Amino acid sequence: MAKPFVSILIDTYNHEKFIEQAIVSALEQDFSASDREIIVVDDGSSDRTPDVVRKFEPHVRLLRKENGGQASAFNAGIPECKGEIVSFLDGDDWWVSNKLQLAVGELEENKELGAVGHGHYEVFSDGRPLGVVVPERNTILHLQDLPTAVLFTHLRCFLGTTKITIRKKILDRILPFPEELVIEADEYMFTLAPALAPALVLDKPLFYYRFHEGNLFQYSEKDDKKTRRKQRVLEVLQNCLPPRLHALGIREEIIATVMEPLWVDAGRMRLGLDGGMPWETFHIEKTAYDYSYADRPIGYRLFKALVLGATLVLPPRSFYKIQQWYGSNDLHRFRNWIGKPTGAAPIIERRPKSE
Repeated sequence: MAKPFVSILIDTYNHEKFIEQAIVSALEQDFSASDREIIVVDDGSSDRTPDVVRKFEPHVRLLRKENGGQASAFNAGIPECKGEIVSFLDGDDWWVSNKLQLAVGELEENKELGAVGHGHYEVFSDGRPLGVVVPERNTILHLQDLPTAVLFTHLRCFLGTTKITIRKKILDRILPFPEELVIEADEYMFTLAPALAPALVLDKPLFYYRFHEGNLFQYSEKDDKKTRRKQRVLEVLQNCLPPRLHALGIREEIIATVMEPLWVDAGRMRLGLDGGMPWETFHIEKTAYDYSYADRPIGYRLFKALVLGATLVLPPRSFYKIQQWYGSNDLHRFRNWIGKPTGAAPIIERRPKSE
């Protein structure tokens, strides 16, 4: 049986140190040139990224545009894709050699699936291993019932850029992306996709996610500018996703469930930056506590009761500064002495023993 034609869409911005490895990993997939195309959307890089990409022409097609963020890159690149299936890759990441074969194979075997995601390796900027993050098992996700929607909120991270391989007809229904999503435009895509067709998450790490100073998605709690940018993007998602999901026939209780983690993250950032009322901190932290854990030993419950009590007496900015200090000094290990909670997310994270 002939393979479906696949478009590989690489979005990149100032990735001159990394883009070559990303492109090579796409070229080395088990797909001949007649079965795939590679499109690189350069979002207005100011470094040598375009020059590096041009070294691979005509095997790679370069689309250059003014800098506008991830959503604008998707809006420019997706309409140019000729494939029945589109697989996304960030310009600072790279795939394992059989990623495309496995993801496309699942879509070919099950015509009801709309998208496939998977786990990943985490590496430092220079490629040294940092860890592995995978779901506990292969999982089908959709937004047709509440239990599966809850599962989606915990596993949605496995459908992000570089992980997701998706049918073009699904993307055509999602377009256009709100251009205010300068980062996390993939969250818009992978939230709407399972509302249109089931998505499969594979329990395999099929790409390398690189941590480096230029990560646009990552934000630092010490960098107010990056935090503010992420907060604004989360607020855009909170405004634009519910009406789209409602128009696709998703029930209100499911929409509320899907939006809850975004509300928590945006609220934490807003209160940490701008302050607010202590009861707001309590509400957000209580929601996060209820959402995050499946099993809570008595010791941990007592510890968390003290933390929630602190939210009611401390100004929000002071509370989140203390929380940041607590996390940055790895004080969680002391908390675990009184009882380690079991996370609700069915995710396996493995770190080197030296970390």
